[in-house]
Amino acid sequence: MCGIVAYIGQQEATPILTEGLKRLEYRGYDSAGLAVIRDGKLTIRRAVGRISALEERLDNEVQQAQVGIAHTRWATHGAPTEDNAHPHRDATGKLALVHNGIIENYRVLSQYLKTQGIELETDTDTEVLAKLVGHLYEGSLEDAVREALREVRGTFGIAAVHTDEPGVIVAARRGSPLIVGVGQDEFIIASDAAAIIQHTSQVIYLSDNEIAVVGDGGFRSTTLEAAPVSKEVEEIEWTLEQLELGGHQHFMIKEICEQPESIRNAMRGRLDLDASRIVLGGLANVTRELTRTKRIILTACGTAWHAGMIGEYLIEQIARIPCETEYASEFRYRNPIIDDGTTIIAISQSGETADTLAALREAREKGALAIGIVNSVGSTIARETDAGVYLHVGPEIGVASTKAFVGQVTVLSMIAAMLGRRRHMSHADCDTYLRALAQVPDLIERTLAVSDQTREIAQQYIERSNWLYLGRGIQYPVALEGALKLKEISYIHAEGLPAAEMKHGPIALINEGMPVVIITPRGHWYDKIINNVEQVRSRGGSVIAVATEGDKQIEKLADHVIFVPDLPEELQPLLTVIPLQLLAYHAAVLRGCDVDKPRNLAKSVTVE
Repeated sequence: MCGIVAYIGQQEATPILTEGLKRLEYRGYDSAGLAVIRDGKLTIRRAVGRISALEERLDNEVQQAQVGIAHTRWATHGAPTEDNAHPHRDATGKLALVHNGIIENYRVLSQYLKTQGIELETDTDTEVLAKLVGHLYEGSLEDAVREALREVRGTFGIAAVHTDEPGVIVAARRGSPLIVGVGQDEFIIASDAAAIIQHTSQVIYLSDNEIAVVGDGGFRSTTLEAAPVSKEVEEIEWTLEQLELGGHQHFMIKEICEQPESIRNAMRGRLDLDASRIVLGGLANVTRELTRTKRIILTACGTAWHAGMIGEYLIEQIARIPCETEYASEFRYRNPIIDDGTTIIAISQSGETADTLAALREAREKGALAIGIVNSVGSTIARETDAGVYLHVGPEIGVASTKAFVGQVTVLSMIAAMLGRRRHMSHADCDTYLRALAQVPDLIERTLAVSDQTREIAQQYIERSNWLYLGRGIQYPVALEGALKLKEISYIHAEGLPAAEMKHGPIALINEGMPVVIITPRGHWYDKIINNVEQVRSRGGSVIAVATEGDKQIEKLADHVIFVPDLPEELQPLLTVIPLQLLAYHAAVLRGCDVDKPRNLAKSVTVE
């Protein structure tokens, strides 16, 4: 994987392909390449590193073509080398193919190709697919792709061209997203709407096991079994301006600063303060069944899993429904017990996370009601769930998630309140909760003012190679999220812990001056967390506390205190996470790291 762009139309393809790849840089990659057809000749250019390295190789042979495919690669099979970069050719040199995903049975297919006298030149599974399609080609690229994909086990999003059919691009998907942008006498295929929005807002979302053919004959789609599929043209809700830096140094800080408006958008039309109720239209058809559910499983990966952990606290505390949070990557390989009355809620910014999607399918297969919480409209999880809630926080370009996380927590806060009100929560309690939730965007704006303070703290400790993050109760997932952010973008080792667990082993790590970030807002855990502060101080650790405004006691104990506004305990994570995001961001900048594109990471993990 990681990014696909393909173009066919009346314009010159190469500038559109390279610009599209740049729009997908945020997804993470280690090499890039493109292939175009001009005057019946296929030309491929590839390079290791940034797209700028590829642009240096774009000579006259790739200009003036009106059809082409391009790719940014995040290595799975084979090192990030020019040979392993996409696109890959078939044995005749007439076909080129780009691919996101993993061909699990590529070794078996490669042995078959060798028996046919076809040798492989790279370490990639994608070359196997390209050569298989080429081997099966008998005058129809669509038929060759279909026949090849019937032999494939694994996931794929592909685009292919052939010099014998220069007016056609064939695309297909299973488990890896593909979108077809529909313009005026042109089509742009991409793995992400970000590569399309500059040219058209009209798109068609391909579903799993579908093949699309675009070009001279317009657009048509079929299943892998050749059954025709009718597709609707939909509107992308994002704008080009949302994909620009807008004066910020990095997308991450832009998105941190966008969080007040992101939460307002997530709540817009859903928070009815006059009636003290939550209106979630995406759950309207399953509200009765969801209210009567006996057990909820939240499943996700990474940052979304941390949001799910907060959701677990909220749903159990406010709705009084048994709830558990599962790593999707582990859940999918168990034989989970799904009783009658179980609901699974899949949380994913992209709606395409492979592990989360597999966990969702496993639970649905066993009879669970399936709910999705995603940001990307038309994504696979959005289409495969019984109901769901979109975040509406806008595009998130920075690989390290920020506004999607607070959007997920906000949506989970609303779901908990909606269920709580229908099950046991009084009108007065619900009104108090919702009015506090409505204040969160303004309180985040106030909290963002600590940015300079977090930069100063980061400057003091960025040379330390190990950090601890501690929290209790609903703040424990916030500690995990803070540690993850620091690891992701600054490459400093950090560990998030339940504060009470520190004394059961990790306390041995604390030495003189070690930075220990402790989340200490007022609440019924306050006295306990203060004890943990004392334990860190007595061993020489440097305490960086995130505390409630006006807390004089913590000022006497901590080396640094970052204050956030007061808020009911259940909603505090929406504020306490903000300083941790800023701390990680400034640490990464000060260390000279590539904040928006951290090494080895991809924005949307669509492979196992």
